[in-house]
Amino acid sequence: MAALALAMMLPSAMAYVYFVALASTESGKANPALLTAYPASKAIQLCLPVGFLLAFGATKTRPPAGQVGGIRLGMIFGFVIAIAIFVLWWMLRDSVLIDVPNRVAVKVEEFGTATPALYLALAAFLSVVHSLFEESYWRWFVHARLRQWLAFAPAATLSSLAFASHHLFVLDFYLPGRFWSAAVPFTLGIAIGGAFWAWLFERSGSLVGPWISHMIVDAAILAVGYKMVFLP
Repeated sequence: MAALALAMMLPSAMAYVYFVALASTESGKANPALLTAYPASKAIQLCLPVGFLLAFGATKTRPPAGQVGGIRLGMIFGFVIAIAIFVLWWMLRDSVLIDVPNRVAVKVEEFGTATPALYLALAAFLSVVHSLFEESYWRWFVHARLRQWLAFAPAATLSSLAFASHHLFVLDFYLPGRFWSAAVPFTLGIAIGGAFWAWLFERSGSLVGPWISHMIVDAAILAVGYKMVFLP
């Protein structure tokens, strides 16, 4: 249980490091500390589920596998949230989100992806590979392990709040001065999405539906980022 608690807190601590502690004050250049810390933190995070697999094997989750609908429901949810993201950006771009494009541009420069081609390469990686990693980590590893001790509702609540919590540092960086009015509500929205993906994972007995759904949502967010930076 202590290892699971560590797994739930680690991503937030890492997000604090590379979005707050190592944030650069200079624009226009890559941030070597960030470029080292980010992959290193992901490697450390990967060690937890891999270590679990090596120690205990791939134990089955409690719900039975084989029910249909995971992919279809995942796609529907993903596209609904993607449309909501585009609408929200359009509605709030001149008020709540007015400072976001400059901060996105700074972060893109820090990651060394300040050209359209490099940004799109990073976006493809984050949307496809990283979303699968997050679903494996949060739904298969964290949520399913919690289900060994808890009913669905408390397990989904804990895993989804932990999943959303590291996004709070990210949102606070992009929305300075709007912690309670924007960063916290958006983080709670992410937690709701995480709870849906946990439910879909249990319903379908597969990560494919949640992964596709997560991929669509991440692609929408990164598309808005591309518009902010390269198509002002």
